[in-house]
Amino acid sequence: MQGFEHLEEELQQMKTDSVFRSLIPLETDQGAKVMINSREMIQLSSNNYLGLTTHPRLKLAAVRATDKYGAGTGSVRTIAGTFTMHEELEQKLAAFKHTEASLVLQSGFTANQAVLSSILSKEDVVISDELNHASIIDGIRLTKAARKIYSHVDMASLESALEASQDYRKRLVVTDGVFSMDGNIAPLPEIVALAEKYDALIMVDDAHASGVLGRNGRGSVDHFNLNDRVHIQVGTLSKAVGVLGGYIACPQTVRDYLIHKARPFLFSTSHPPAVTAACSEAIDVLLDEPERISRLWENTAYFKEELLKLGFDTGKSETPITPVVTGDEKKAHELSDKLADYGVFAQGIAFPTVPKGQARVRTIVTSDHTKPLLDEALAAFEKAGKELELI
Repeated sequence: MQGFEHLEEELQQMKTDSVFRSLIPLETDQGAKVMINSREMIQLSSNNYLGLTTHPRLKLAAVRATDKYGAGTGSVRTIAGTFTMHEELEQKLAAFKHTEASLVLQSGFTANQAVLSSILSKEDVVISDELNHASIIDGIRLTKAARKIYSHVDMASLESALEASQDYRKRLVVTDGVFSMDGNIAPLPEIVALAEKYDALIMVDDAHASGVLGRNGRGSVDHFNLNDRVHIQVGTLSKAVGVLGGYIACPQTVRDYLIHKARPFLFSTSHPPAVTAACSEAIDVLLDEPERISRLWENTAYFKEELLKLGFDTGKSETPITPVVTGDEKKAHELSDKLADYGVFAQGIAFPTVPKGQARVRTIVTSDHTKPLLDEALAAFEKAGKELELI
């Protein structure tokens, strides 16, 4: 069909630049090893931090809920799509996060959009870290509020933005708890101190901290013992929690307001019973099996240390997200392809996901990886890195 020639040209240029990538279907469940094109490979690109996607308790909860309540809910929650299990999940999440209330949405992406597009107006200002997730950026685009960007984790830059914003009705400081491409942790104690100094609200996106940081995986706010000092916490149920969805942990007032004003909530059918029940069971697993988080961090420390010994640049990562930085975009994809040849699935990441000149292969180890598997992956990194003259 004619009319999309300009898109074809752009796609062709991506192929010329060796940055065009096709989707890669998995033929098995999301484990430490996966099957791709009938080949077994070590999985280092999944957000399945704790191995919960295949946890027997989650699978059983999903099956039982489907059998009892059906495959779907049939409506948005404000009309007829709220089940008792939705309310119970949100109450459990609020207790887990030490907040008054919580609200579950279809994804972490829509949760950020819901908050930012709903609670801010032209009388307000949102102040955002320059490396915040795309969902925060898009959420800010949907609001009429003024916006200011501060340099990444730069507290002097943040304070300057706060000082220049005192004439607005409300100031909302927004940051990732863990930054998804670099794996570094936001300096929340300093951010909270500045926000309190200037009477600003704070919103933390804990997508990559949920299930990873804090007691039993409660997130970065709990990690820094800042409960009751952060106004809104957004997170995902799709990564370490192992299922699907996003949540907003917040005061009851915010929850009530979002139910009436947040378009992603108002115009999306509620989570099916299987998803809701599995998410609820996942919270219980986080409480019952803290050893999964301990194992995750043991694997993380080992893998990072060995990559550094080999001579790779892993940036400023402090978490299981460990980038292997190549800088050059073509090189990142070449490294990913070489690793695949040697049985390791680790995706190359380039612009626009990361800034130009900061391309990398982004890896995530999980609690399900064994030391022999990590050693096998490290051997592949060493071989590929030497062939590409990266080390």
